[in-house]
Amino acid sequence: MAPVLPSLGFAGIGLMGLPMTRRLLAAGYPLSVWNRSLDKCAPLQEAGAEIVSTPARLCERADVLMLCLADTAAVRQVVFGAGGIVERARPGQLLVDFSSLEPAATREMAAELEARSGMRWVDAPVSGGTPGAEAGTLAIMAGGRAEDVERVRPLLMHLGQRLTHMGAVGAGQVTKVCNQMLVACNALVIAEVVGLAERSGVDAALLAQALSGGFADSKPLQILAPQMAESRFEPVKWHVRTLLKDLDTAVKLAREQGGATPMSGLAAQLMRLHGSQGWLERDPATLVQLYREEQQ
Repeated sequence: MAPVLPSLGFAGIGLMGLPMTRRLLAAGYPLSVWNRSLDKCAPLQEAGAEIVSTPARLCERADVLMLCLADTAAVRQVVFGAGGIVERARPGQLLVDFSSLEPAATREMAAELEARSGMRWVDAPVSGGTPGAEAGTLAIMAGGRAEDVERVRPLLMHLGQRLTHMGAVGAGQVTKVCNQMLVACNALVIAEVVGLAERSGVDAALLAQALSGGFADSKPLQILAPQMAESRFEPVKWHVRTLLKDLDTAVKLAREQGGATPMSGLAAQLMRLHGSQGWLERDPATLVQLYREEQQ
């Protein structure tokens, strides 16, 4: 006899949320979904998901609620705003947040949600982008009680190749900040490298191939360098604004901990400059435009 799968609720059907929910439906999980723009849920409804009108209604049938939202303010609104999850949350339910948030805010919201409703919180930000979400190969870094993380491990392994329990609530978000510091600084250096190669008369389209397997190699290099060299900025797989948000979070976290992040601070300034030139909603491959003379 097949085991009974837990019922799921999911809020946030965006670049990452859509492929993640498609994988959960394909795995046979009963799923209800909510998104601010309900039309984005239509493909999931066709695949068998139920669309609900408010985040609170996700709690009616779901054993596990999942969020994949833009930022801390969006998560706070969905959980605690009018029609929010807290209105119908109950003990025994679990909230799993895939969003990238400020660690301190995550800890505060988790404590408030449990105090008001009994629902517990696992912060489980992910890395791997839309290709990883589509393939189920995301890296998932989790914060929360060990028993809560283990409870959702079988479920999350439909979405990722690896789930690492990093510590108490908020630890997943700290780990994601570290991840984004590496990704964003790497992306900016790759843009510098492509720009330098172009100005020096070297075919930048060959860089990823030439450096493959060496110490300079990385997934961002293999993905971004060819896109930058070809000025291939569509389709948008992630956003400049997301990297900027996460760099700002890194600088804030370091300040709160009495540390310094000079490289990430400079990266935030460069990312903000790029965003101010109209690229906030575009793919980070556009960062190469910072280093092309005709764009100055």
